Amino acid sequence: MALPTHGTMAVDWEQRIDFDRLRTERLQRVKDLLAKSEMGAILCFDMNNVRYITSTHIGSWAQDKMSRFTLLTRKSEPILWDFGSAAKHHQLHCPWLGERSRAGIPLLRGAMSPEMGRAEDVAKKIRSELEEVGLLHEPLGVDIIEPPILFALQREGIQIVDGQQLMSDARVIKTRDEIALLNTSAMMVDAAYDELYRAMKPGMRENEAVGLVSKVLYDLGSEYVESVNAISGERCNPHPHVFSDRVLRPGDPVYYDILHSYMGYRTCYYRCFTIGYASHAMIDAYKRCREYLDAAISLVRPGRTTGEIAALWPKAQEFGFPNEEAAFALQYGHGIGLAIWEKPVISRLVSLDHPYEIKPGMVFALETFWPSTDGWAAARIEEEIVVTETGHEVITRFPAEQLMVAGAHYFTVNGPLSATRESEAAPSKRVKEMVEASAKIERVGATD
Repeated sequence: MALPTHGTMAVDWEQRIDFDRLRTERLQRVKDLLAKSEMGAILCFDMNNVRYITSTHIGSWAQDKMSRFTLLTRKSEPILWDFGSAAKHHQLHCPWLGERSRAGIPLLRGAMSPEMGRAEDVAKKIRSELEEVGLLHEPLGVDIIEPPILFALQREGIQIVDGQQLMSDARVIKTRDEIALLNTSAMMVDAAYDELYRAMKPGMRENEAVGLVSKVLYDLGSEYVESVNAISGERCNPHPHVFSDRVLRPGDPVYYDILHSYMGYRTCYYRCFTIGYASHAMIDAYKRCREYLDAAISLVRPGRTTGEIAALWPKAQEFGFPNEEAAFALQYGHGIGLAIWEKPVISRLVSLDHPYEIKPGMVFALETFWPSTDGWAAARIEEEIVVTETGHEVITRFPAEQLMVAGAHYFTVNGPLSATRESEAAPSKRVKEMVEASAKIERVGATD
């Protein structure tokens, strides 16, 4: 059964996203892992981890400033130190925090220099809380940190250990409400692609496409359009990962990656088109790109590993790169949640030697790339996938089974678009061959 698609409002006449449950279940995941770890407490400066633990948010402007931090100990509820008046706002409007929301300002990524004493102030706050619950001499896990604060904590006699992996492990399996939010976020991008497809024509610029997509997403309720990666023409190969003001022309390939956030939950969602008509080289490249993606999707179910998926994909040398590091993220998979890239990572660079078991509740994106034989065009496609108890469900629904040509609504190079998703239909001969070949590969052990 398909995941339900809710409206974006809370209502009394339908069971939709339960935000109280979301807050409770996220925090409990961290508490459970902390109880099993060597750490007495965990200190987080990463905005996504702060939101995961405290269910607070002060806007995308703060995303890269490390301006807020939270402490969770084995023996107490989380304490949040936030930016100026935001702390008072949380006291009034976040009853799950109340007086545990406090003002506290670190160095703002170096904007306040060390002699101003902010690092020492943060360290003293943390020491005081650890002393109060008898955990001062237990290891303190930290996700990310500014060096002056690290040194100040160490001068207070606090042993710092890696807490980033604990938070990554807490976030790898999504709760039912997280999955619903990710599905809603993808729904918004479905709509943005539909508007974009209708609008594309010769003379449109990449930056205009970015503006159109951003408006659709904000109108639908997005809280943050992180990036619209618009790539066209000769810019498609090699992939530059940034949009420009290049003008679309007839025959151009063009691909987009739309990354935005709804209630904190992201998308990473590529689609590929041509303008007016498609060359034979581009049609062939798209077909190859889609086959690698379909083969990967067909393996997604509990008990398989990231190594098995990565083994399906071509080696870097097969599509013009000297090694897997140089081709990283072109044949790729990654978890998606409050951040664009979460566990599990799926890549020939790491997954063959360090496979990770696929489990129900994981949500990740799979993305493939293939250059065309003309030397300048390329195809790029991506799907977001929820791992279910028995298999998977694709939540990115804008059509991508065949290469679409902008100019006639839902017209493809092979005629009118089929209503059936290829991933749900009979796989192509090449996909079957890739999957059969992968079955002969010795199953390598999984880590988690």
